Amino acid sequence: MQSTDPLSQTFAALADPTRRAILVRLREGSASVGELAEPFTLSLPAISKHLKVLERAGLITRTREAQWRRCTLEAAPLKDAAGWIDRYRAFWEDRFDGLAAYLDTLSAETPGGSDDDPNRNG
Repeated sequence: MQSTDPLSQTFAALADPTRRAILVRLREGSASVGELAEPFTLSLPAISKHLKVLERAGLITRTREAQWRRCTLEAAPLKDAAGWIDRYRAFWEDRFDGLAAYLDTLSAETPGGSDDDPNRNG
């Protein structure tokens, strides 16, 4: 069952390296399906399936210009995903700060501190 939650759709779309590579290419500007398919060994139908996933997630829009379908990056869902991830940044920074403080305590408790380290340059 496919989730309709926009954040879940964004993360599901980003889970595939081919789709991430397509998004990287689209940072340079819009491109046709053929242009997006060039660096891959995948068939055009396979690339089209990836594009449909990206489009459903709101990460790209597809427009028709004459006989060409052009794809354009839509960054808003990426911003939402980054915002969700960013909420955990403070958690990890606190953990790393705690680890650094603990290591400083261990270093201070070692006779001579870290100056006795024979592998240390200086």
